[in-house]
Amino acid sequence: MKHTLLLAGLLAASAPGWAQRAPATPAKPAKAAGNPIFPGWYADPEAAIFGKQYWIYPTYSAPYNQQVYLDAFSSPDLVTWTKHPHVLDTASVKWAHRAMWAPAIVEKGGKYYLFFGANDYHPEKANEPPGGIGVAVADSPAGPFKDLLKRPLVGTVENGAQPIDQFVFKDGDGKYYLIYGGWGHCNIAQLKDDFTGFVPFADGTTFRSITPQGYVEGPLMFRRQGKYYFMWSEGGWTGPDYSVAYAVGDSPFGPFQRVGKILAQDPKVGTGAGHHSVIQVPGTERWYIAYHRHPLGDADGNHRQVCLEEMHFDKTGRILPVKITTQGVAAQPLKR
Repeated sequence: MKHTLLLAGLLAASAPGWAQRAPATPAKPAKAAGNPIFPGWYADPEAAIFGKQYWIYPTYSAPYNQQVYLDAFSSPDLVTWTKHPHVLDTASVKWAHRAMWAPAIVEKGGKYYLFFGANDYHPEKANEPPGGIGVAVADSPAGPFKDLLKRPLVGTVENGAQPIDQFVFKDGDGKYYLIYGGWGHCNIAQLKDDFTGFVPFADGTTFRSITPQGYVEGPLMFRRQGKYYFMWSEGGWTGPDYSVAYAVGDSPFGPFQRVGKILAQDPKVGTGAGHHSVIQVPGTERWYIAYHRHPLGDADGNHRQVCLEEMHFDKTGRILPVKITTQGVAAQPLKR
């Protein structure tokens, strides 16, 4: 932590004709967020910056039949969080009846688009109702969000990927891509400008597999210094082996070469650290990773909590392993 040196005043007139510097006095430590960063059982945090506020959109972590709404949290500094309850719920999404999870959000044209999974879709089950990935829209990041399509945006299994764990990636050319998938498979598809469907690729296909080695679920992508970082979760979401790995490629379609894990449990702090998101403070090289983990000694798989740590890169661009903590991160107000 950087400390501030305070200059002492001049000595009395009887002192020698030079100023003496007082001993260095450390500034007050920056207020830290503490982990978890807010109370309650939440998971799969989607982190974003809108205006001068940080936002986190998590899954309400409960049994599927109770998991019927999404809350949001906002903060000016990553430390003080305000809860915005029920920004979206199944009352606004008539085709969804349970398991509303893993939100992803993007702002476009003054509107906020919230992508979500619902119903834990299994097409092999008899009389299975529609399910998959939906999209809702609002005029504010605090909602309320309303169903945009009145049906799933992705409601089928493509390339073996369960339609869950959606992430929206905006490339430097202005194109938006939906990246998603469970059951060990991940797809990418280019979204239409209005997010109501997809633009087929040149070969006529709509969903392209970009599944890297070790992939399980929870994909995320960002671009840094011309490289595409593709991240995902491995292991079982209720177990201690849940973790985050990544790969690097030259385009959003890969090919992606797995580098390794960067986030995992610490048996002295928490278990099952995974399903994350990443934010970069605009105009800086300061990066944060939001993720969930289980409290020590708690065997309930739904008891997950949202935490926040700094994320760093080495000189070659590799992501350094993230140490999970109880103190979290120091305050980081956004510049006005």
